[in-house]
Amino acid sequence: MISANDLTPAELAALLHFHADAGVEWLLEEEAVDRFAEFEAMKAARQGARAAVQPRSETGSQPTKPAGLAERRTEAQPVVQPVSPRAAPAIPDEQAIEQARFAAESARSLAELKTALEAFNGCNLKNSARSTIFASGTPDGGVMVIGPMPSADDDREGIAFAGRAGQLLDKMLAAIGLQRDGILLTNVIPWRPPGNRAPSGPEIEICRPFIERQISLAEPKALLLLGNFTARHFFASNETIHGLRGQWRDVTIAGRAIPAIASLHPQELLTAPINKRLAWNDLLTFKSQMESAISG
Repeated sequence: MISANDLTPAELAALLHFHADAGVEWLLEEEAVDRFAEFEAMKAARQGARAAVQPRSETGSQPTKPAGLAERRTEAQPVVQPVSPRAAPAIPDEQAIEQARFAAESARSLAELKTALEAFNGCNLKNSARSTIFASGTPDGGVMVIGPMPSADDDREGIAFAGRAGQLLDKMLAAIGLQRDGILLTNVIPWRPPGNRAPSGPEIEICRPFIERQISLAEPKALLLLGNFTARHFFASNETIHGLRGQWRDVTIAGRAIPAIASLHPQELLTAPINKRLAWNDLLTFKSQMESAISG
């Protein structure tokens, strides 16, 4: 077994970040717990319970039964299932999609859309997520950066592109003259799926009206799509990000074609730093045509 003392600070930080992405909130109890003593106590309690029920003796006496055992056998007790206070009544996927479309289309501004999204309870992902992630920044810069779904850091902090991945993205944007507060950042899926699993088909379709309405209301002149899921979602393709990245394509939202380019997600670059050169080429391509798109 590898001890924490055997890891470098960078390796230890990467391990802790991995646990955070997996949903681990803490690694140690607030107070030390002697699990060996706890196990021995449980074993002693079981032995005591078995000793309380003696087998039939030589005189023919019946074994002693714990009080209330007969009553429990003759009268079945109902099983009460715990209900999460956040869980909303299940509705058919088709109905949830229609409700999402109505809520999104009724919004006339990003502020109204944020309120509608926070009030929407038709997606099961919301029940397990801590935060609803909506677009942050400003649409005035004409640039919109879209990621796939919230990470554990996003869910904790309540904003898109938080944590180490967000810090790397800030550096990437700064390299081409962009700042976080001068553009709009958001995710395709507004709620973190439990355990970072991929969202299901119905969950994607329920969330689709909200992200498309965000784009429609923001009216960006260029889209930067980060990650495999995001590129496939908007380009309607089954290719990987390596086959979709680096090329300008049009994304049509509400009848309006918007130039978009896909690139690697910052989290992928943290996992495989060798791909940073590919992302840099994508950013240079994005910068060159973004400037002409915005000026035009």
